[in-house]
Amino acid sequence: MLLASSSYSYPILGAFWTIFMIFLWVIWFWVLITIFIDLFRSHDLSGWAKALWFIFILLLPLIGVLVYLIARGGSMHERAAQQAQQQDEAFRSYVQQAAGEESSADQLAKLADLRDRGVITAQEFEVQKAKILA
Repeated sequence: MLLASSSYSYPILGAFWTIFMIFLWVIWFWVLITIFIDLFRSHDLSGWAKALWFIFILLLPLIGVLVYLIARGGSMHERAAQQAQQQDEAFRSYVQQAAGEESSADQLAKLADLRDRGVITAQEFEVQKAKILA
């Protein structure tokens, strides 16, 4: 009888509160990691400024995060977008390099298809063909 009565000692509101607290901790660490990534990605800060921001956020976490978001939060998106664009350009150049260049036969086949569909004239076809074969 004692076992049955002690199995319901954790109320449902307590479970929701625990889940909410875990959720807040996850968000807190996510914000900290995002700020530290942005801090060290920033090219407009010197090493000393980065060190001071790091120490400020480390010693006074809540105030440091709020001050950082107020002071530098607007440019966080710009730095993230710039980083994403650089990664996209690097990926595209890698794919183009890995795929190699088109052979002249492929280019001629595309030109012939354009000529057959009437997109280019026969004279334009001959000019482009001479450029490819040269």
